[in-house]
Amino acid sequence: MKTQGEIEAAISEGISRFEQEYMGRGPKDIRAHLIGDLLLVRLQGVLTAAEKQLVGTLSVEKGRDLLKQVRTQLVEAARPVLESMVHEVTGVKTLSMHHDISTVTGEEIVIFSLDESPLFREKKTK
Repeated sequence: MKTQGEIEAAISEGISRFEQEYMGRGPKDIRAHLIGDLLLVRLQGVLTAAEKQLVGTLSVEKGRDLLKQVRTQLVEAARPVLESMVHEVTGVKTLSMHHDISTVTGEEIVIFSLDESPLFREKKTK
């Protein structure tokens, strides 16, 4: 059985790999936080050069909306892959997945609502 930290690290690695394979580049930083039956993943530095250019050349609202639509479609299309990875790491099914990205900060948030809190062993203290 994994510790909470091991679960969070495995989720971070899986999401980072997904970003590299599906979006073309990985995040500069990624952190996963398991909070009861919620799994929150915060990615920083995810915008590609092309996405930054798109947001910078169009009006603020149009660029933001277009980028969010594209990212949302990509994440939704890959939902089965992400949910399968979460299930494999946590041993728990995903009930829902929520996603948003900031075109200002380049930060992306993915939240998984799980069927139940995953079981994990307590970290041994030395």
